[in-house]
Amino acid sequence: MHSRTCLTILLCVLAGPLFAQNRAGDFQLSKISRDLITTPQFNYSGAEQLREAHERWLRVDVQFAAAPDFTDELTFKYFILINGKLLTGEVTHVNILAGREHHSVMYVPPHVLAYIMQGRPANTTSVANIAVQLVQKAEVKDELSLARARPQWFAELPAAPGFILNKNETPFAPLFWDYYEQIKPSIR
Repeated sequence: MHSRTCLTILLCVLAGPLFAQNRAGDFQLSKISRDLITTPQFNYSGAEQLREAHERWLRVDVQFAAAPDFTDELTFKYFILINGKLLTGEVTHVNILAGREHHSVMYVPPHVLAYIMQGRPANTTSVANIAVQLVQKAEVKDELSLARARPQWFAELPAAPGFILNKNETPFAPLFWDYYEQIKPSIR
């Protein structure tokens, strides 16, 4: 009887971490990519046509997987290190179905890149590192960095919030509705 009780306790102790790992594995960040892209061109009538600058935006695309059949809300925290400055921002996605190829995206506008780069032209190698945290109900479910680094390398650096925009805050808002996950509307 005593050995059976010990065995049961041992199994419970060993199974606890396995179940915790399984829950944490409900969401997984798989890839971070970055591109410099130009502002989309739209034709319209009814107003004066203005000159477009054709400057480039930094687009950071994150691929992730979701195991639960339906997730009402996930927050993605972005940390982008450019020219020694840590830009931070976050976006909350809603109504996420299970799947392996979901995408989140954030943008750094051309004027911010010009400011951060101190007038020098930006290129993809100007980005020293990018980290993304996937958060559900205030708990970090996964974290991924573009370049190999220790976990939460960004925690020691002074943050510059407000320079990263979600898709709905950019001219890219009407594009790729079926590619990127739905963004939770901001309450104003």
